[in-house]
Amino acid sequence: MEDPSAPGAGSPPTNGNGNGGGKGKPAAPKGREAFRSQRRESEVRSPEGFQLGPGDTRELYSYTENPEFTTNRRCFEEDFKTQVQGEEWLELEEDAQKAYVMGLLDRLEVVSRERRLKVARAVLYLAQGTFGECDSEVDVLHWSRYNCFLLYQMGTFSAFLELLHMEIDNSQACSSALRKPAISIADSTELRVLLNVLYLMVENIRLERETDSCGWRTARETFRTELSFSTHNQEPFALLLFSMVTKFCSGLAPHFPIKKVLLLLWKVVMFTLGGFEHLQALKVQKRAELGLPPLAEDSIQVVKSMRAASPPSYTLDLGESQLAPPPSKLRGRRGSRRQLLTKQDSLDIYNERDLFKTEEPATEEEEESASDGERTLDGELDLLEQDPLVPPPPSQAPLSAERVAFPKGLPWTPKVRQKDIEHFLEMSRNKFIGFTLGQDTDTLVGLPRPIHESVKTLKQHKYVSIADVQIKNEEELEKCPMSLGEEVVPETPCEILYQGMLYSLPQYMIALLKILLAAAPTSKAKTDSINILADVLPEEMPITVLQSMKLGIDVNRHKEIIVKSISALLLLLLKHFKLNHIYQFEYVSQHLVFANCIPLILKFFNQNILSYITAKNGISVLDYPCCTIQDLPELTTESLILIYLLHPYPSLNGQMLVVFKSAPILKRALKVKQAMLQLYVLKLLKIQTKYLGRQWRKSNMKTMSAIYQKVRHRMNDDWAYGNDIDARPWDFQAEECTLRANIEAFNSRRYDRPQDSEFSPVDNCLQSVLGQRLDLPEDFHYSYELWLEREVFSQPICWEELLQNH
Repeated sequence: MEDPSAPGAGSPPTNGNGNGGGKGKPAAPKGREAFRSQRRESEVRSPEGFQLGPGDTRELYSYTENPEFTTNRRCFEEDFKTQVQGEEWLELEEDAQKAYVMGLLDRLEVVSRERRLKVARAVLYLAQGTFGECDSEVDVLHWSRYNCFLLYQMGTFSAFLELLHMEIDNSQACSSALRKPAISIADSTELRVLLNVLYLMVENIRLERETDSCGWRTARETFRTELSFSTHNQEPFALLLFSMVTKFCSGLAPHFPIKKVLLLLWKVVMFTLGGFEHLQALKVQKRAELGLPPLAEDSIQVVKSMRAASPPSYTLDLGESQLAPPPSKLRGRRGSRRQLLTKQDSLDIYNERDLFKTEEPATEEEEESASDGERTLDGELDLLEQDPLVPPPPSQAPLSAERVAFPKGLPWTPKVRQKDIEHFLEMSRNKFIGFTLGQDTDTLVGLPRPIHESVKTLKQHKYVSIADVQIKNEEELEKCPMSLGEEVVPETPCEILYQGMLYSLPQYMIALLKILLAAAPTSKAKTDSINILADVLPEEMPITVLQSMKLGIDVNRHKEIIVKSISALLLLLLKHFKLNHIYQFEYVSQHLVFANCIPLILKFFNQNILSYITAKNGISVLDYPCCTIQDLPELTTESLILIYLLHPYPSLNGQMLVVFKSAPILKRALKVKQAMLQLYVLKLLKIQTKYLGRQWRKSNMKTMSAIYQKVRHRMNDDWAYGNDIDARPWDFQAEECTLRANIEAFNSRRYDRPQDSEFSPVDNCLQSVLGQRLDLPEDFHYSYELWLEREVFSQPICWEELLQNH
């Protein structure tokens, strides 16, 4: 491993002469070529699943902004030449670079808005990697990271945060944008420059490398703490960004570059709270602290090892209606139906052949016919009993033995709740001995040997979640507040974020979903909808066909990035709040449901899902940092490259999904051959199968089989038959009301208490109260007499009213 102090690890690569390299430039600094090879070898995927390097910064810029790269470079070079003579940035020693950055920050504190913007652009050029002195994209990304650490160490983040506060409170810019009939990218120039610098600093500093020096690691932890906690009487940075989102959605600041705000908010939450692997580590640590047994498997690794399944046959598995055809049609179709079933692929984990790829799209008449045929399945056609490997037709060569992977078992370890064991024993005791023993799960007297073995197996797979412990502790605190005393709540970044979001959380969720609705691909333009294109539309609209195509691609790309950032942000918040406290997670989930989050998510899937995820809404040569190194070629329609994968949401209540008729929409999403997406879709289908009825389950046996193969099970879970006690629909409203009351009690107990608890003793001694020392301002004695005159002597006292009030 390379020395952390070596070039490319924490210091600028320079040779003995301090010269740079490139065409028409001095020789390349020492260590740059070594860094290039090291960078190519380390191009791996980050723990959060997103590619390191350009994939995390290219989304920050719209194609309409590309001319501003040249503007930033010109502002830097003009300022740099006045301060440094005869040298380039890459040729300077570290001390000289720090001195120049300090000078830039001093020149930011000017009254002239135009001069301040030029200096801010010079800082942005440094954060973008001083691409004018680089030869390759790898060099640009390396120097961007180095410069961002340098900028942070010099206090640039705090300076730009103050400027961001000024721009947010700039009423003149807000009123000017409100008066304009059409807002363009020019209305948010200052905000975009500031947000670009802040985003590049957050994104470059949060990513960890093995070659990072100790100074960089210390700076990263300091930066994380600064973003997580309130400093200098200011709220955490994420709350400031949330306030920008709500202000934008309220219509008070339509010029805010909302895509950049959402991207920065997502990365700040990921940096302060941690990504999914860090979340898994926190879960393991918390289970150990609560005395719970370790997890049976790592869910991230299980999902990574999953293979995408073949989608259901397009013409055979689309029947969603509950009505069956008359018996006359049933007799005519049974033979052909059996013949077709032997030719189709089941939705299994082997995934050897994919008939869907070569199958022609069915017409509307064929789909209706197939739907009728799907409903003719009866109980004797049980696909679960068939061999999952369909033998190939005689015309095809047999499949290679190396390609056939026979699994040893299900991917997930089954789980059993304490409630399931109690329910099983209650039914067994009523059947065999005629009475029950309440919650006693140890006494098995009078029960036959198979019941003993069943209870032993259930106890072996018993799983107590962190949420179960938290709910139990909350019930005890509600019952015994005096004896248990006050709860000690750790001041974690997640807890501090929830405290700050609590009172405005409904507004935050509504604002995020409003933006998500505006970015939905099937949304129609409405007069009352918010404009999310303010930071992508140019001042002058395109006049040629090619310019119109480019702008259309940029707009679609802009919407996709917004959808990605909001979905990832909500997913991170839900997962971290669920780990921190289950009632925090339920509170956020309730407000998402109240704001119609479920039908909004279904809106994204209720379309031609394959066309949506394979849409080519990107131009690789215009992406950063490629556009800063190469001369832009002439664009053609063949240069469009981008595939966007949807991020699934966690499961929601099954009955709510049934209300919105989500089953046919979710089934169409199974056509996407992406393992994690299929897993979450199957989870959503699993929790509602008990409410869909027996006919639906008979008509969708391949989907039921896929649920069995891929989704974790609870041993007593009756999801496939609908006989579970939890499937009673009349209990739904009562459970929701109980949950809502528990959440309100939790928030009131933990966050609404005054500073002096109502259970603390009251001091009734006059001398003791008057003898207490109070912290008064240093200058209080100078104005004490004036205070007495104004607040005591000159104020008339109405004793009658005082007596009446008491």
